[in-house]
Amino acid sequence: MKPSTETSLTDGRNRPGIVAVLASVPMIPGLLALLVCSILYSVTLGRYDLSVGDVALILWDNIVPVATPGWAPVEETVVELVRLPRILAAVVVGFGLSISGASLQGMFRNPLVDPGIIGVTSGAGFGGTLAILLGIHGYGLLSISFVFGISSIVLVKFLASVKGRTSVLTLVLAGVVISAFFSAAISVAKLLADPFQKLPAITYWLMGSIASSNYTDVLLIAVAVGPASIVIYLLRYQINILSLGEERARALGTPVVLVQWTLLIATAMISAGVVATSGIIGWVGLVIPHIARTLVGANHVRLLPVAGILGAIYLLLVDNLARTITTSEIPLGIITALIGVPVFAIILRRIHLKGGWNDD
Repeated sequence: MKPSTETSLTDGRNRPGIVAVLASVPMIPGLLALLVCSILYSVTLGRYDLSVGDVALILWDNIVPVATPGWAPVEETVVELVRLPRILAAVVVGFGLSISGASLQGMFRNPLVDPGIIGVTSGAGFGGTLAILLGIHGYGLLSISFVFGISSIVLVKFLASVKGRTSVLTLVLAGVVISAFFSAAISVAKLLADPFQKLPAITYWLMGSIASSNYTDVLLIAVAVGPASIVIYLLRYQINILSLGEERARALGTPVVLVQWTLLIATAMISAGVVATSGIIGWVGLVIPHIARTLVGANHVRLLPVAGILGAIYLLLVDNLARTITTSEIPLGIITALIGVPVFAIILRRIHLKGGWNDD
């Protein structure tokens, strides 16, 4: 059996399954409520003790000012200037990585594709490393990451395309080659970096962290993730058609090349924004869409928003773990890899038992 997403609207059998049952459940409102509760709870975590009620009142004070505040000014500072920016950053990063991974998996008809596997993350990572090496930050760093992210996906797409067709297996192999090249380039940049200032900054940044995120960083991520996510969602029906195969999509009148390049550029924009502000955070775009697909099926009308919200909740919980499990904070990239690698191995094993990849 071919592990493609063309069994999109059912669970692959001629009877109602978990997908059909969950389709009747208000999944998105429930996940949004869970996300809000997770945000409120996450703000309470830290060395400065706060309750959920205190956090809610402090945040509500920005909408409707409270006549007699029952909290100290330091508590308001901790909530609004220290904890809330990194929590919002985790939400936006998790949402963006998940929705980009889901779109790529649908476009290439394989649940083992994500921006990291096809080389976008390594390319954007080299761009960010180069920017730090040159002393460039902010929107300049975002622009350089975006340029190298786009360059990497162009190279991968070129290597994987033969006579207008893209082989999934060749795509992954091309992604491995391009990722290895940019990883080597990152190593060269680290060798050239100042070992006392820039090298530690590059090393820690590459491991992925939102510990020092502020509202400017949140704005940068939102600028990259927001418009690109909207574009991806607007193409949700085209992704469904592409999941049937390129030949069928062309027969149905879909501009395959235009849709593919639009999705690739949108996912590269998201990866560039994430890498520019948070470093390399891998495995989110691979694992979360697969979980979302088991819940609501592969119809991207529902899959994309569910994957995005699940990704936001997941990375928020991972960030909570990163800043509370030990006295010193653990980079996000380490935890997501520790979780993602075994999950990826399970997915790979299941697909291998079902007959391997579909080499379309």
